[in-house]
Amino acid sequence: MEVYTPEVDDHGVDFIVRDKNGRFCEIQVKSLRGKGYVFTPKSKFDITNKNLYLTLLIFESGKLPDIFLIPTQAWEVPNDEVFVDRDYDKPGQKSKPEYAINISRRNYDILEIFKFEDTIKDFIGGQR
Repeated sequence: MEVYTPEVDDHGVDFIVRDKNGRFCEIQVKSLRGKGYVFTPKSKFDITNKNLYLTLLIFESGKLPDIFLIPTQAWEVPNDEVFVDRDYDKPGQKSKPEYAINISRRNYDILEIFKFEDTIKDFIGGQR
């Protein structure tokens, strides 16, 4: 696999990955210390782009980070428990629309299906 960085970061893509067959995916990277909430503006994360993934690194003191590779399809049916879709279109709300991941002890196991090692194997194996 080849990894490229874009010349300009104006689309929210941090890396582009291409396999030996010429297939590619775009990667946006987010990180978090412990549990909490991490988001990306909708203007920089088009969930209709099936080649776009969010890579989430979760750091905890004294251990290597947990890394997840999450396809945009995870937000097609959002929920406020883990995969969040917020438009902030009510009066008085000033934040820009965003997609987010809400990480807690209770819902951490839901992310297991997106462990980096497993998801990248699917990409390499052509099962996307």
